[in-house]
Amino acid sequence: MAAEAPLHTGRPRRKDAFANHEAILDAAAVVLNYDMDASLEAIAQQAGLSRRTLYGHFANRDQLLEEMLVRGATRLNRIVQPASALDPRVEIALYAARIWAEVDNVRVLAHLAVRGPHRDLVARALEPLRRHLRTLCENGVTEGVLRQDIDPGMLARLVEGAVMSVLEEATRTFMPAERAHRLVMLAALGIAGLGWQDANRLVDSIPALRWRENTP
Repeated sequence: MAAEAPLHTGRPRRKDAFANHEAILDAAAVVLNYDMDASLEAIAQQAGLSRRTLYGHFANRDQLLEEMLVRGATRLNRIVQPASALDPRVEIALYAARIWAEVDNVRVLAHLAVRGPHRDLVARALEPLRRHLRTLCENGVTEGVLRQDIDPGMLARLVEGAVMSVLEEATRTFMPAERAHRLVMLAALGIAGLGWQDANRLVDSIPALRWRENTP
């Protein structure tokens, strides 16, 4: 008779530890979007892991929040694309759509941005993304395709605020993903100076802006 396989009594395999680590961060993004004061126990439950397992990865709440900050900012800053010949209006719509694709990370970072010790860290982490948006607005104003009555720096901040407002509404009301994807672009374009009909025509005319699963 063949010998039975020995029981695994050592440490979890490295890939399991990595999977648990990522599961905790994913769960934290979901839970903290609805309750920024949620306990680590609630996050562990969302991840399907024990509290002991969570504490094996994160010694305390601040450590978890700081890693979420770095992870979220890294993912968001991937939105920053090299300079291209695209119409700045299209670039702004793409910016908004890519933000929507990272909605969980965005909302947690937005909450951390107004919370004590994490505020400055968030501001520094998001500066590449904000600098990219300012450049898009400057280009659009210079080319005469965006509104001329607002300073480009302020315009960039208003576009960011419009995008965040739509994300908040979309997640609060469980808006269908396709609808939210479109609305976040229309809101950004509207603040940037396009009328609602022109904004809708622009979104409809550019294949890269159309909805698809896991977009963009």
